[in-house]
Amino acid sequence: MISEVSGENLKKRFDDVLRTTVRVLRDCSVENGAIVAANTDMDYYPKDASPYRFVWIRDAAYVCVAADILEERGVASLRIQKKFFKWCLERPQSFSGASAENGAVFSQRYHTNGVREGWQLQPDQTGTLLWALWHHFRKNLVQAQEFETLIRRAANGICKIWGGKHFTTSTFDLWEERATFPDTKDNHTYSLAACSKGLMCASELAEGSGYAKAEEVKKWRKCALEMESAALASYSANEGYFLRTSGLLDDDTVDASLLGLVYPFELLSAGDERMVNTVRKMEEKIVRGGGVYRYEKDFYDGWVRDGSLRSKGAGAWPLLNFWMSIYYSVKGDAVSAEKYYTWVLRRVDGYIPEQIFENELQKSVYPLAWAHAMFVLASHFLTLL
Repeated sequence: MISEVSGENLKKRFDDVLRTTVRVLRDCSVENGAIVAANTDMDYYPKDASPYRFVWIRDAAYVCVAADILEERGVASLRIQKKFFKWCLERPQSFSGASAENGAVFSQRYHTNGVREGWQLQPDQTGTLLWALWHHFRKNLVQAQEFETLIRRAANGICKIWGGKHFTTSTFDLWEERATFPDTKDNHTYSLAACSKGLMCASELAEGSGYAKAEEVKKWRKCALEMESAALASYSANEGYFLRTSGLLDDDTVDASLLGLVYPFELLSAGDERMVNTVRKMEEKIVRGGGVYRYEKDFYDGWVRDGSLRSKGAGAWPLLNFWMSIYYSVKGDAVSAEKYYTWVLRRVDGYIPEQIFENELQKSVYPLAWAHAMFVLASHFLTLL
């Protein structure tokens, strides 16, 4: 239990956060099935934080997996997953409709009615959705037949923009800040991991349900293995850790998203020396006072400043603390897992923000659905649920 490992009685805080998590995930699932990153219509949402009432497919996919766990553990019955999968098939501009029948990938983000907001292509979002679909149906793959079109469209869409060693179009990373280009032959490592895992999940879903042709599944697996190879090639022996972007233009900035190579995308074991080195570098460069930051010299704070361009810099991201906790749980280091996990519990009042700052001036998006989803996942790995 938390209280035994930490030496403090944090049970009440855990209960408060768990209760609030169920409410937040319900609030973020709107009537038509869309799952927003934060429901700004709620009274608890701050007026001076950036408006996050958009659907990021990635964030929603993590929410769906968290909902699976809450239901499987008998904590709450949210029943939001299938409604969201249906929304993904029918609503998003550029993904739904006849033009997408031969494969499509999701755009940056969407309004709840499906209208596209933002032009960036972030392939990890499509890969993460395929992982969430697999997670939801993993115990009875035949039931995935209901979403055959969604699975095939997403898997074929990823393959459609893959050139064997890099994507054939410009892509952005999960933080929406950096692009790759076909002529520089570079890739975002996290995006490769997400897409590789997603294609493998699509293959398992298709084979378990019996709806995809053998040649189609073979293509998905081929692309997945090529992406895995490209992702693992981003390890720099000189730097001693995985680069967040590699190719002709390497980016050696230490980035916490590379925890995804272990969970949920399982390209490496937590004890793999390359991953151990990468996490060690994270703890040297982007863990401050126990809080995990996105990457070195991050300045995004999510605070609406009435036209001021000045920024005090980013804060620690609770969802990354939970991600680090998951890594150490998988590695078998319960003490470290508890340390990162309880750092957040000591600093929240039930709702989990996007960021926690070292001052009282900056305001964060509050609460963030993805952060609450990662709380559920980390709690599951710590066997607290």
